[in-house]
Amino acid sequence: MDKNDIDLSGKVAVITGGGGGIGRAIALCMADMGADIAIIESIPERCEQMRELVGQRGRQVLALECNVMEADKLREAMQAIKERFGRIDILVNNAGGVAPRAFVDLKESSFRRHIELNLVSTVIATQIAANDMIERGEGGTIVNVSSIEGSRAAPNYAVYAACKAGVNNLTRTLAVELAVHNIRINTIAPDMTDTPGIRGNLTGPVDESIWYKRNEAQVEGLRRRVPMGRAGIAEECGRAAVFLASPMSSYITGVTLAVDGGTWASSGWVRSSENKWILPPED
Repeated sequence: MDKNDIDLSGKVAVITGGGGGIGRAIALCMADMGADIAIIESIPERCEQMRELVGQRGRQVLALECNVMEADKLREAMQAIKERFGRIDILVNNAGGVAPRAFVDLKESSFRRHIELNLVSTVIATQIAANDMIERGEGGTIVNVSSIEGSRAAPNYAVYAACKAGVNNLTRTLAVELAVHNIRINTIAPDMTDTPGIRGNLTGPVDESIWYKRNEAQVEGLRRRVPMGRAGIAEECGRAAVFLASPMSSYITGVTLAVDGGTWASSGWVRSSENKWILPPED
């Protein structure tokens, strides 16, 4: 094994939703490994932040303000990236989000927005990137950001979970379909991960100084539910994405990798107050 196996120098990486949270961490981790970065982000202040942060790493950067739910705007942004860099080597479909609500209370406009944001944008960006990779004849890598909710029941997140299940299956299907073109496609599936949105920083620049602090009950809840006892750090997803995008994973495709501290593996088991693993409601 060679340290260059994790090197992304000379590669162009496109990250949707790349201005905050997991997308931001992936973009910065890839820049650290030598990639030039293109960001598609709906919050303008975060575009500006990423121009500065990626530039500080000595990499080229293009940050475009774009709402990925607007299909034509997304296509325009992807075309602008190809014109600027001449290529797309890595695509990270990270843009997504959800607001919990009972399924029976969802309005059609709401679930259509969920589908546009969490599934349709991934399909559109993937098709554009894959065509570019095929035309150049050099292959490439695609990393989708799903969720463990795509692999389990998720009350109050029904449409979101269905979208993420769709992303997981899209990954497996396209891994088979695109392998002949030397295109690998994999997915990371986080659970609770500290991001600006989770911590109350919903708009404006990313500013950890304004993130709300978890109370004791919330900290204890994470300790009991997550085998590793804490929420994830966005950079941990960033490292996983770098691995899947790099030559280090050259024979891996069609995989959904849980980056969740063991939550998916625990499958409903929780820690009791005596620090023993049980299935509720025994405690």
